[in-house]
Amino acid sequence: MGTNTKEENVSRAGSKAVMEGQHKKSLFASIAKPPTDSGRPSSMVVKKAHTVIPAHIVAEAISTIRGLDLRWSGPITPSEMQYVEQYVLAKYPQYAGLVVGEKIDLSTLCINEEASETATDDKRKSPRSSFREASSPSNGGNLPDLDRTQLEPSRLLDILTKKSSFPGSFISIPEIQAQNKVLKHCGLPDDEYLVLFTPNYKDAMMLVGESYPFFRGNFYMSIIAEEMDYAREFATYKESKVILAPETWLDLRIKGSQLSQYFRRKCKHSPKGLFSYPADVNGTRYSMHWVSEAHRNSWHVLLDATALVMGKDSMNLALHRPDFVLCSPDNSQANPSNITCLLVRKKSFDTSTALS
Repeated sequence: MGTNTKEENVSRAGSKAVMEGQHKKSLFASIAKPPTDSGRPSSMVVKKAHTVIPAHIVAEAISTIRGLDLRWSGPITPSEMQYVEQYVLAKYPQYAGLVVGEKIDLSTLCINEEASETATDDKRKSPRSSFREASSPSNGGNLPDLDRTQLEPSRLLDILTKKSSFPGSFISIPEIQAQNKVLKHCGLPDDEYLVLFTPNYKDAMMLVGESYPFFRGNFYMSIIAEEMDYAREFATYKESKVILAPETWLDLRIKGSQLSQYFRRKCKHSPKGLFSYPADVNGTRYSMHWVSEAHRNSWHVLLDATALVMGKDSMNLALHRPDFVLCSPDNSQANPSNITCLLVRKKSFDTSTALS
């Protein structure tokens, strides 16, 4: 009798240890079964470490699993548990502390669209091709000067058109997580910017350069180092007026700044053109004031923030909203990366129809 009781106790202890181990493996491995005494049903409440993830979030995640009947009910399978964990990480970062996410391979998220043969042929033709005529400037209208500018036929326009035309199309959870991280770093709202991952800095700059509507009569003003400014060649090729400004123009302490004078420069076209500058040069941070001042004077702005370390050098661009932002999602000294993020403000550019 005593022996049987001892064996039963050992068996119970073993079962308890197994159950605890299973609970630790997944955020969703433990789901309360009966209603609580308070009358509030707990069958759809997921708990871990005394933190509750609302039932509607779990249901929302489950509802996005392809091929699952909308009338679904029943126990969650291990693969579904893993999916829900990833979904919560991506869509609801406030619960990130409940799940230990795996490191994302950003190289798998990089765009791989190649320049079309037509675009390549156009670049070899005379600068006075129909390619420029299709992007003739606007001289006013009901919309604000900087909004809904038509981009030139390009890889970037194709990508933005697809993303804007099918906003509900499936995006992988790792991509959502990476986008959220970038937008949080920049302090920008996710509903106003499209986030693209490119293999390197040059590719990101070239996406901007080949798509921006440079033409004879508007400007490209840049404070980005010549060897890094891959957009400049496109501005020159399209006969836009190129202004190479020194870094000292970014110093706000200089009264009667040359930069301000160039922003106010008269131009019969609006927008006047594109202004590119770095957020940081060798540890010297420059003001976001220049973004707002450029906008007030009808300039689009490209902000190069690739020198800032994500997770350490945070920015708050919500008050300024550059039209393009470049940043490095993984550029710490311990883990350097060439991958560059290109953020494009949706409101600034018209992606509703691609020009033929």
